Amino acid sequence: MKRTGTRFRPRLAANHYDAIVIGSGIGGLTTAALLSKLGKRVCVLEQHYTAGGYTHSYEREGYEWDVGVHYIGEVHKPWSMIRRVFDVISDGKLEWAPMDAHYDRIVIGEQSYDYVAGRDEFKAEMKRHFPAEAAAIDRYVELLSEVSARVPRFFAGQALPRSLGMLYARLRRLWLPAYFFKSTREVLEELTSNQELIGVLTAQWGDYGLPPAQAAFVMHAMVAKHYITGGNYPVGGAIRISETIIPLIEAAGGNVFTYAGVDKILVENGRAVGVRLHKDGCEIRAPQIVSCAGLVPTYTRLLEPQVAEAHGLLAPLRQVELSAATLCLYAGFKGSAAELGLPKTNYWVYPSHDHDHNVSSFESGQNPAMPLIYISFPSAKDPSWDAHYPHKATVEIVAPTLPQWFAQWKGSTWGKRGADYEAFKAQLTEQLLETLYRHQPQLRGALDFCELATPLSTEWFQWNEQGEIYGIDHTVQRFDQHWIHSQTPIKGLYLTGADTVTAGVGGALMAGVLTATRMLGWRGYRVGKLLKDWKPAMPAGEAAQVAG
Repeated sequence: MKRTGTRFRPRLAANHYDAIVIGSGIGGLTTAALLSKLGKRVCVLEQHYTAGGYTHSYEREGYEWDVGVHYIGEVHKPWSMIRRVFDVISDGKLEWAPMDAHYDRIVIGEQSYDYVAGRDEFKAEMKRHFPAEAAAIDRYVELLSEVSARVPRFFAGQALPRSLGMLYARLRRLWLPAYFFKSTREVLEELTSNQELIGVLTAQWGDYGLPPAQAAFVMHAMVAKHYITGGNYPVGGAIRISETIIPLIEAAGGNVFTYAGVDKILVENGRAVGVRLHKDGCEIRAPQIVSCAGLVPTYTRLLEPQVAEAHGLLAPLRQVELSAATLCLYAGFKGSAAELGLPKTNYWVYPSHDHDHNVSSFESGQNPAMPLIYISFPSAKDPSWDAHYPHKATVEIVAPTLPQWFAQWKGSTWGKRGADYEAFKAQLTEQLLETLYRHQPQLRGALDFCELATPLSTEWFQWNEQGEIYGIDHTVQRFDQHWIHSQTPIKGLYLTGADTVTAGVGGALMAGVLTATRMLGWRGYRVGKLLKDWKPAMPAGEAAQVAG
C-alpha cells in the first residue's frame, strides 16, 4: 500500500518545534513547507495512515486512485502563481501532464458542449453553440480575467494582523467591483437572458459544490479562470504532491507524522502552546499551532468548549453552512486506458440546464435524478500509469448526495456498517455505473473492481462533520464573514486550508501562503521574496560546466 509520511511514535518527535500543523492537506503542507524553507522546524500531524488530505492517493486490489486531485489548472504556465508555489514547496520536483484540449465535456440531457483550452478557443466553441450570444460570451470571459486580476486584493486581508484583516474585509467593497459581492446567477443574468447558455457556462459548479443562484460569483470566476487555458494532472498521480513536499520539511529538521490524530489543542493563559494526541495522550508543544482540519472541526472538536466559548468562536459558526456531501465511486477496469479508448477529458452529466432547479428538486425529494454526475479518467491523464499498472485503467465518479440518506449508520465503524448499508451502496453504485456505461459503453463487461465512498467514509477519514468536501459553503454571505481569518483570537493559533480562502487545491494552496505570511509577522515579506526569487536547481552536469 502506498503511503507518505512517517507513522507516529513518541520517541520520533523532536523536543522542540517552531510550529505544529494539524492536518496534512495541501494548505497544511504548503504552510509547513514555506516555513521550513525559511528555517523553521515544523511538525505536521495527520490522523490518517497517509499524508496529503484530499491530495492523497490510495490503493486497492491492484489499482490506485486519487481522492480529490482530478485536474489542476494554470500549472502548465511556469509564470503562474500556483505553479510558482508548487515549484517552491516541491523544489521543482512535481511534474505536470496536460489533459486533452477538450478538458471538460458538459452533457446536458442529450446535448453536449466542450470546454476547450485557451481563451479564444473557449469563446469560439461557445459561440459555435450560441452564435447570437457572442457579446455575452466575450464579456463573460473578460469578467473572468478581471476577477482573477483583483483576487489578490480580495484576500489580502488574510495576510494582515487579524484586526486589520477584518477591517480590510469590511472596506474592500469600496475598491472592488460590485460583481465580487453577487451570486453567479445574478452576474450572468446581467449578461444574457439565455438560460441554456448560463447552464453551460456554470457547469463546473461541482468544483465548489453550489449551483449558480447560491454560489458567490467570485468563487465561480476563480474556478472558471483557473481552467480556461486547460487542465493538468500530476505525473505519477496525486501521491506525488506529498512525496515531493515532505522531504523539504524533513530537510529542515521537521516531521510529517501519520496515525497522529490530535485530540485537543492545548491553550494556557489564552495562548495555544501545543497539542494532545489521541495516542497515549502524548503532548507536543510549540509556540505556534496551525489547524488545517477545517474551521468547524477546529472550533468544535479541537478546542475545549469553554476555551472556544471564552474567545467567542462558537456563536459565529451559526452564520456559515457546511458544503455539499458527495458519493465517490472508485472503479478499476481490465485493459489500459489506450486499449479501452478512455479520454483525458472529464465528463459533467446533468439532467437539464437549470442547475438550481435540479439541486432543489433533488434535495426536496421531488426528483430522484442526481443533479450532477462527474466522471474522471485518472489512468488516462497520468503518462506514467502504464509503467506501474500495465493493462489496467481507473475511473472515478463523483455525485452529490444527502447526509440524511446515511443517518441511520452515523457513528458506526468504517467497514463494519452491516448488510443494509452495503446493499444501499450497491444500489447507488449501479446507478453511477450505468451513467458511465451510457457515455463509455465499451467499459461494460470490463469492470474488475469498484468501491463506493459515502459521506460516512469522508467523515471517518477526513473529519468532515457531514461528509462535506469543500469545507464551508462558498456563498456570497460566506465571504462577508469577516471574522474568518488565518489568525484566530487565540494567541499563537492559526487556520489554513480552503476555509480561509476558497475551495479546491488552488484555494487551499494559496491559503497556505497567506497563513505562513501572517505567522512570520513583520518578516512575512520573506514568503513573497521566496516565491519571487526561486529558480530551479541546475542539473549537476550543467553546474559543473558553468563552474568550469
